[in-house]
Amino acid sequence: MLVTAYLAFVVLLASCLGLELSRCQAKPPGRACSNPSFLRFQLDFYQVYFLALAADWLQAPYLYKLYQHYHFLEGQIAILYVCGLASTVLFGLVASSLVDWLGRKKSCVLFSLTYSLCCLTKLSWDYFVLLMGRALGGLSTALLFSAFEAWYIHEHVERHDFPAEWIPATFARAAFWNHVLAVVAGVAAEAVACWMGLGPVAPFVAAIPLLALAGALALHNWGENCDQQRAFSRTCAGGLRCLLSDRRVLLLGTIQALFESVIFIFVFLWTPVLDPHGAPLGIVFSSFMAASLLGSSLYRIATSKRYHLQPMHLLSLAVLIVVFSLFMLTFSTSPGQESPVESFIAFLLIELACGLYFPSMSFLRRKVIPETEQAGVLNWFRVPLHLLACLGLLVLHDSDHKTGTRNMFSICSAVMVMALLAVVGLFTVVRHNAELRVPSPTGEPYAPEL
Repeated sequence: MLVTAYLAFVVLLASCLGLELSRCQAKPPGRACSNPSFLRFQLDFYQVYFLALAADWLQAPYLYKLYQHYHFLEGQIAILYVCGLASTVLFGLVASSLVDWLGRKKSCVLFSLTYSLCCLTKLSWDYFVLLMGRALGGLSTALLFSAFEAWYIHEHVERHDFPAEWIPATFARAAFWNHVLAVVAGVAAEAVACWMGLGPVAPFVAAIPLLALAGALALHNWGENCDQQRAFSRTCAGGLRCLLSDRRVLLLGTIQALFESVIFIFVFLWTPVLDPHGAPLGIVFSSFMAASLLGSSLYRIATSKRYHLQPMHLLSLAVLIVVFSLFMLTFSTSPGQESPVESFIAFLLIELACGLYFPSMSFLRRKVIPETEQAGVLNWFRVPLHLLACLGLLVLHDSDHKTGTRNMFSICSAVMVMALLAVVGLFTVVRHNAELRVPSPTGEPYAPEL
């Protein structure tokens, strides 16, 4: 398993590097890239945002291992994960209103403080303290995925008056480097936890200086901005009306809830499946992120002017890949006949599918959901998503460890088949809708869906 993990990491990294180098050579420079003021503004944003992302990714490979190291049972660990998911959905519902009320810059600084406290709780063996840490982690995650983007968009348009069409280029680049940071973070976590022998708590301690630096840079370099708040009840009511009145939106929400709830369960399960067989967790995590980056690169190639495939086709392919992978896992995790290499390959396929799924879903959401109702609709999407993940973790792990793991993958397979049926339903509804197709490229490859 050790050799397989390192070999897969090298092969995936080389594949990603080759695809990205060929894309960079073929892509002509854009207008935004030559504007010094824009580049300075972009750099001010990136240096804070990337530090925050790096600190977040650094903690991912060893979270389950840390709880296991503290001798908690799998059911207790599942409750910790459920607490994190519940706090994420709870704070996610009010994050936009909180950010608008407090201010975007202050919210980013608050993120660095709450996430640092979350990391400090990992030093405790007390279960209640760890539960509080998961709640703080949910608040921090909600702020990470709302405050930073909101600050940038406001500054880009209102303060600097840059063209709005440059915004997708910034977030496209951020999405790529987010994957790169995740790959590097996995190796760094492996280095501090295993190579340096500091144990599974080390990545969490190492994340604190990154968070502190991100908060300090935001405090020193960023200006404050706020927008007029929209009532939370009005946001949710508008989102619900949009969800119920448009079948396309309802089907998209169904696909997202089913697909991403399975991904949350996968995040919980990969460590107990691979760790008993001596897998280097940090390198395994980096391999997962490299597979996801490879999927994103394949998405860009597939939707380019050379192949011109549509996001709807790639969404269908992503769901099919996950269905196949979960069927593999029901056999490779069979008690007494475990095959960790097959399980690892199945996990890599799931991450590759995620690289195809997220840009496809992002493109379709932007086309289907009115911009004014996106926040409300996405809030409603998250509720069943997290409920399904929480129910899976609570109910299915009330049994023997190995049998429960296999049963969980079996249930996840059935859930993904339902997601596939929803994809077929959506495809039937939108197949003649030209609005949901990538425009025929006339110059450089289409970029905003990244």
